[in-house]
Amino acid sequence: MGDVESPVGTAAEPVRGTYQLGVSRPDLDLVDLPEPEEAFGVPRIGPVQVVKFAIGPSLIALGISIGSGEWLLGPLNIGQFGFVGLGWVILISALLQTFFNIEASRYVVATGEVPVVGFGRTPPGVLFWAPFSVFILFFAFIWGGWAAGAGQGLFALIHGEVAGEGDLTQVRWLAIGLLGLVFVIAALSRKVTRGLELVNWVIVGSLLIVLLILDIAIVPASKWWEGIRGFFQFSRPPSGISATQLGGLAGFTALASGLNWYVMAHYRDKGYGMGFRVGFIAGLRGEKKEVLATGVTFPDDEKNRRLWKRWYRFLLLDMWGVFFVGAMLGMLLPTILMSHLVDVSGRAPTEEDVPTFVADILRGEYGDFVFYVALLVGTLILFSTQLGIFEALIRNFTDAAHGNSSRFRKMVEGDPRRFYYPFMLFVLVVIGILLFQNLPVRLIAISANMSNFGALMFPFVLIYLNRRLPRPARPSWYHYVILILNFLFFGFFFINFVFEQITGEALVVF
Repeated sequence: MGDVESPVGTAAEPVRGTYQLGVSRPDLDLVDLPEPEEAFGVPRIGPVQVVKFAIGPSLIALGISIGSGEWLLGPLNIGQFGFVGLGWVILISALLQTFFNIEASRYVVATGEVPVVGFGRTPPGVLFWAPFSVFILFFAFIWGGWAAGAGQGLFALIHGEVAGEGDLTQVRWLAIGLLGLVFVIAALSRKVTRGLELVNWVIVGSLLIVLLILDIAIVPASKWWEGIRGFFQFSRPPSGISATQLGGLAGFTALASGLNWYVMAHYRDKGYGMGFRVGFIAGLRGEKKEVLATGVTFPDDEKNRRLWKRWYRFLLLDMWGVFFVGAMLGMLLPTILMSHLVDVSGRAPTEEDVPTFVADILRGEYGDFVFYVALLVGTLILFSTQLGIFEALIRNFTDAAHGNSSRFRKMVEGDPRRFYYPFMLFVLVVIGILLFQNLPVRLIAISANMSNFGALMFPFVLIYLNRRLPRPARPSWYHYVILILNFLFFGFFFINFVFEQITGEALVVF
């Protein structure tokens, strides 16, 4: 194959043949990996450039994770049952999910294809995996529980009191307004991924700092030690907790167990590896950008082996140094605060009041200022989660349609934004309707257990895809073992969830 112009506005790159990967989708063109300096637009990459340009997708994932397991389900379960027998579930879940994230991201970096598109290369092919992946993603995350929780916090910030049953309508309208703010953030960004990164730099960074200050000021050292020790205390789960409740905690510790792949598309838009060759979704302020329908990959030669090692090190730093550490801190800081306040107040949180429980107790103990600080923390945490989830629903649907339908690409004239933003408004209306149907924590528990459902099949999809990547990008053998452990660990909890939904009784109660 002769030299052709390389994708998406990069300098001309020679195409050096094609690479067959899986079934049902076109072969990948072979072009060289970009230098990280080229992709990030800097002359050299030192520590400052790593923080400024290489770190990013992990922050979006972390912004999502902190608002589900870390702020709601974690504190709810720890507040009711304590750390013993739960902490190790949190640690194992975070470890398994970080490995899962790396494997999903490996495929993106090596091919530039996002998971929802790349899955179509797995038998039985794209006609099954594209609609199925989108369906399960929407079924798990369309419920808007995080927006509802953020609406409770925003109501209390405005009115100075926790919302009662008669205030639920106003709470839900506030939640819909927060969803509208997500649309504004995406629209005003030149590159949507970069806009989300910047918002999460501010939200996640400031929240962890504020929580750390609150915990240092309020929580006794004995409670800190109890929380840290709980992560490594491999005891039987506490008496009375069901495997379904435990599954919600496990599923939404860190991110979303078997559905974590839905956030890893940001490595493409960040320009990691072959993502730089494929393109990104621009904001309304950004210039029109073509996004290739089919990814590209690299030849197995000395130059590309060297470049792959550099890109993989950035990926590991982003995932282990930011995501994993942030997720563990994000779980530790709210849960020790919650556990201490349960001891102080003699009350335990419930599904109804967990979004504002901490703030309510703090007001009685320390006054209005701390009440408002805690409310602001909770509201921003839940908003950052809904921000990432809402945008990811739109992103993955758009990517699936764009990557698999020539008719869709013709309709949008090569610019995915023509569909992305109108569809975002449509989904906003749908979530708004669903918000009026249930309590936020109950909605989030459904999402967590549906995330565990994803662990029944997507680890095997990643094993199939990644073992067929160019040799330098293939995982070590133990990565396959850990993906199978994801299946066993999270699959156990999903089976319990299904049994309880069908029979009304928990299959396993500890």
